[in-house]
Order: sequence, then structure tokens, then C-alpha cells
Amino acid sequence: IKAVAGGGGKGMRIVPDGSAFEAALTSARSEARSAFGNDAVLIEKYIETPRHIEIQIFGDGTKAVHLFERDCSLQRRHQKVIEEAPAPGMTAEMRHAMGAAAVRAAEAVGYASAGTVEFIVDARDGLRPDRFWFMEMNTRLQVEHPVTEAITGVDLVEWQLLVAAGGALPLAQSELKITGHAVEARLYAEDPSAGFLPATGRLEHLIFDDRVRIDTGVRKGDVISTYYDPMIAKLTAHGEDREAAIGGLCRALESTEIAGVTTNIAFLDRLLQNPDFNAGVFDTGLIDRNAAQLCEVSALSDEAIALAAVEALGLGRHPLQGFALWNPLRRHLTLDGRAVVVTPTGEGALVDVEGTTFRLAMHAERWRVDGMRSRLNVSRFGDVLHVFGAGGGQVALLDPLDVAGAADARGAIEAPMPGRLLSLAVSAGETVEKGQLLAVLEAMKMEHALLASHDGVVSEVLARTGDQVEAGATLIRFEDPET
Repeated sequence: IKAVAGGGGKGMRIVPDGSAFEAALTSARSEARSAFGNDAVLIEKYIETPRHIEIQIFGDGTKAVHLFERDCSLQRRHQKVIEEAPAPGMTAEMRHAMGAAAVRAAEAVGYASAGTVEFIVDARDGLRPDRFWFMEMNTRLQVEHPVTEAITGVDLVEWQLLVAAGGALPLAQSELKITGHAVEARLYAEDPSAGFLPATGRLEHLIFDDRVRIDTGVRKGDVISTYYDPMIAKLTAHGEDREAAIGGLCRALESTEIAGVTTNIAFLDRLLQNPDFNAGVFDTGLIDRNAAQLCEVSALSDEAIALAAVEALGLGRHPLQGFALWNPLRRHLTLDGRAVVVTPTGEGALVDVEGTTFRLAMHAERWRVDGMRSRLNVSRFGDVLHVFGAGGGQVALLDPLDVAGAADARGAIEAPMPGRLLSLAVSAGETVEKGQLLAVLEAMKMEHALLASHDGVVSEVLARTGDQVEAGATLIRFEDPET
């Protein structure tokens, strides 16, 4: 089921059998109405091993050309995550057939300006010219257009302005060529480990790698709110071949520094290094099949803990930092559950992380670890240390005098993020089972189902349908399981 006015995976539901149709239809129409002001939907055959390959076209109202294909098969929640051009495994015969079909569609309606004709490809036996089907046409410049610009050398926005001013197409089809390979990643404020739940917050720290193309509309200090799509930026790398482009994008992601919101940087890095993706053997189900590995929250490396420890103690920026007559030379602390011993050395410190010792020294505002420049960088924001780079993460500095325990998560359902409560499915006194739908929260134009994590009895419902709730707000309480 798919919203007629849809895009970005909104208003779309997969229906595996007839018993699920009614609920899926209601949910898809509701989400489509909220996102697009139009609840009309259509029904399509669902292909189980699809590749999503689209053709960039450009028309001047009379003639049209195509600027080759983009592969957009890596998706979560029906939304594109990684796009690349050209498509892995594409043959000259297949490219000609898809390009010709897209151009015919554009010329049939006298299309002017940039557009994308999207196709679903049955990839069971590789890419074959008799196994692709028209899905839709987006009559605009797509988010992923930078990969097309990278491989063709064409400025699509310049072409839009030329055609809008009454000009003809600047190049003929025979003049368009592919040079190298390009890969783009969509960097989102979201939590992959929580089902890609969108995240909100203020961008306290924001640094991009200028070795790749960056398209963004935010800057340090901006707030990622519930009112807009949570994309922070697009990062596009171009190389002489696919391996070089993927490598460049991985390096750019590892160099990107963001604090204040949860992001999908680690997820993107793992995805780009997935063996099936690197082999060019994948379909739109790759992320779902590998979700456990791609979305896991990895522990910080010992080196990251060592860097976090010296930053927590204020060492390294000046020879006497961290030194005081009333403090012992050796400092003991616990970070991320690991015992750390720090011995200041003037230029830095010797740091023991549960038996592994690192010699740290500050040089040109960056840490050297055992004489080598570290690829990690650490900054402190309030009581949270952020270690940026592969093997990094966040470390909360706990007040040793704060012994207050966290509330029992089994006792309540809380809003995972700010949003509007669309519906409540239970009432006080009702018995619920694990996995049962309790409420539906709308945030960032998408619906999020809140399910019971265990069997229990609802003792209190603290919100009403239509309420705008904050992240962490208690919506439903349960009776003590012991009673």
C-alpha cells in the first residue's frame, strides 16, 4: 500500500497477507494525510528481492536526455540511506533500456527541467533488461542528485535555470559521459539501535570533513526539532572507481564530529563496510537482514577510554594542568564500566585501562598515542565526553555522590521523543500482553507505534489523544508486577 502523494517512505505499508490489510490501510492513509494532506493510496505488487534503480532525466519541453542511473537500494523504513552512481553490475544493454524508457516517459508529457524516473528491478538473477518496472516519477531535483553531478560533471541546478529561461538542453545524449564512481550517505539525527527513531536536540558541536562534498542546511547551535525531517547533511565522495569512492566516504564519516544529538554515523560506516554491499550483491532488504550487526551499540575502544580519561581530568593542554598539591599523582576513575589509572607526565599522561597502558602526549592540539597521531578526537560538553572517530562514542561523567537509581522501565511507558499522541489503544484497568499496541505517537511526520514490553495491567493513563508530549513524558503506568 503506497500513498499517491507520497515520498520518503511515508504512507507506505507492506501487507504480507489479507488479515493485515485493514490495519495497514488505516495506518498508511493516516500517515499520508498527515504528511501530504492527501490520504489517497494505491496498491502495487511487492517484489521480494528488489533493487531500487532510478534514472536522472532532463527535458526542455520538447526533447529529453538521461544522465544515467543511480542505485538507491540501501534503505531503512523505505527511505534511502546510501545512493551511488553508476549502479553496481549495470550492463550497457540494461542502461540503454532503462535510459530509453525514462526519456520516452519524459518526452511523452513534454517535460521541462530535472526529474527522476524510478524503477524497481527484480535482482534475483542480476540486472536484466526484461526485469525492471516503472514505479513513479519525481518531478523535481532529488536529494541524491550530487552523485549524478559527480560522475557527469554537470551542474543540474545550472541546467534548471537555463531551461527555465527558455534555453535548450546544453548537451546531447551522445555528449554525456560517466567518469569514475560516486557514493552519497544521508547523515540523520536518529538512533539506529532504537529502530531508527528520529532524535532531537541542539547541535552543540558540528565539524564536517571538507575532503568530500557536503550539502547541509544546519550549523553549530541549530536545533533539530520534531517539525522537520531529521537529516543533518548529505556527504558525497567521488573516486576513480567504486572502491575509492567508498573508502573516501568512510574516511569522511570517521572525521565528522557531531555532539548534541544522536546520529547514524556509526551505522553508515558499518553499512559501507558490509561485505555484500562491497561486493555489489545486495537488494533493498540488506539493512533489515543485517540490522543486528549494523545497529548495535559498540563499546568504546581502550584508546577512546584513555583519551576520555585525560580529558575528564583536564590534562594535556598545559604541563601543569591536572596537578595540585592536595591530589595524589595517580588518579583513579571509572569510565564506561572500566577501571582507569592516570599518571600525569607533564606533556600528557600514562593511562592504564584495565591492564593496557597508553602513553599520551599533546602535540599541535591533537593527542599522540604511543608516539603516533591518534585518529580520535575528544571534547567535553557538560557532563558528557564525546570521543569522535572509529572506536569512539559517548561517556557520561557520573557524580559519585549521586546514588539515585533509575526508575523501573517495566512500570511505565514513556514518550521516546517529542511528538503528538495520535491514538491510545488501552484504558485504566485493562490487561495487556507483551507486544500489544498501546499508543501511536506522531513525530517528524511519521507514526511510531508504542508497544507493551511485558504482560501487565494498566493502572493509569496520563495523556489524551491529541496531546503534544515531550521526550520522556510518562504516558501510561502499570501496576507493580508483584501485586
